[in-house]
Amino acid sequence: MTSQRQPLSSTRSRWLGAARTGGSLAAAAKRTLASLANGQLAQLPFTLQFWDGSSLTGGQHADDRAAIVVVGDRRALSHVMHEPGQLGLARAWVDGSLAVRGDLEQVLATRRMFASVRLSLRDRAQLALAAVRVAGPGILRAPSIPEIEASLRGRRHSLARDRTAVRHHYDLSNDFYRLVLGPTLVYSCAYFANRDESLEQAQERKLDLICRKLGLVEGERLLDIGCGWGSLVLHAAANYKVRAVGVTVSEPQATLARQRVLEQRLQDRVEIRVADYRELMGTSFDKIASVGMYEHIGRSQLGRYVGNVARLLRPGGLFLNHGIARLASEPPTSDTFISRYVFPDGELHPLSDLLTAMLGAGFEVRDVESLREHYPLTLRRWLANLRTGRTEAGALVGAQRERAWELYLLAAARAFEDADITVYQVLAARHDAPHGLPLNRSELLVERPPAAGEDD
Repeated sequence: MTSQRQPLSSTRSRWLGAARTGGSLAAAAKRTLASLANGQLAQLPFTLQFWDGSSLTGGQHADDRAAIVVVGDRRALSHVMHEPGQLGLARAWVDGSLAVRGDLEQVLATRRMFASVRLSLRDRAQLALAAVRVAGPGILRAPSIPEIEASLRGRRHSLARDRTAVRHHYDLSNDFYRLVLGPTLVYSCAYFANRDESLEQAQERKLDLICRKLGLVEGERLLDIGCGWGSLVLHAAANYKVRAVGVTVSEPQATLARQRVLEQRLQDRVEIRVADYRELMGTSFDKIASVGMYEHIGRSQLGRYVGNVARLLRPGGLFLNHGIARLASEPPTSDTFISRYVFPDGELHPLSDLLTAMLGAGFEVRDVESLREHYPLTLRRWLANLRTGRTEAGALVGAQRERAWELYLLAAARAFEDADITVYQVLAARHDAPHGLPLNRSELLVERPPAAGEDD
């Protein structure tokens, strides 16, 4: 007898029929994972649960307390097929087709375990074929991208595109940020005296640390680049009697900041402007702070950034830059969860890049302090606030954004704890006149005693 090759459509139908009648999705997943990357993916330290109710128990690293990763919908597989890696997983997480029951942190901790796993082209083809077998040919169609994903147009780091990028993150809801950040409305790492200190106390300490490092004196002019909801300029004006200008490109931030200025009766000392720092002209300041803003600048723009700051400072004026830096030498080479769902166009650079740019702009670097251990303490308190107010957060910004923020805060905390990234305060002076800093650095760190009427 001669055999005849069956048409491809017939072969596909037989595969699909076998998948639907020949066992659970978990069984199919187990066979597939065992065949990929020399079986490295089969040793999952968590349980996989599929939309048919079947479960795949983890390997030798799992125990009874292991988290359960729920693949609740075919869309999760489709997202990963069309964007293998972090972006596909992020889309599935944000749209809810991928979820975790139990400890999300336990799942994130597996990142390092699988960092060395490399899938060959043959592995990828086999994985795609298995996905089609269990989920049907519809999985080949690209799924809808979550509506909150950023998609920016125009020249990178142009004024227009930067405004869009910043507003994507900050123009969510002032009430949402108050829920997460707490009453101080400070969106950068706090400065803790000890690990048990409250977030509010630690944030007030950080604001005062910046003011002390800048050596603020009554009557001086302070500029806060990226002032957020105005917390630093309010603190500086109230406690150091300076005249302060805060700039932000977010209208909602500016609206609330101006309201806070009026509530504290500081309108004669504090001005809030909706502007990009590049648009400030014809003004000179004694001191300038930039806190949690230069991450939006871009590596190619660092020279322009510090050059503009130098232009806005008087001779001998002081500049404090508080920002996140990479400890690895090179940035990620592909789209990431953070770049699409949290900080579009955000870039982290090694500290050396900033210091080089400062020197090139005529600054003398006077002090550098790492606050790396302070940031996870801050992030975990923000995360606790978000989880406590989960229902309210979802009502304010939607379920997709609430899910994205939970993942962002926890992943960021782990990145600081693992020393993947860090945060520095860099104090620099224009070296064309005396800077007036104390001879002994410890004087910058001595906490200001409470003024009359302040709480101890």
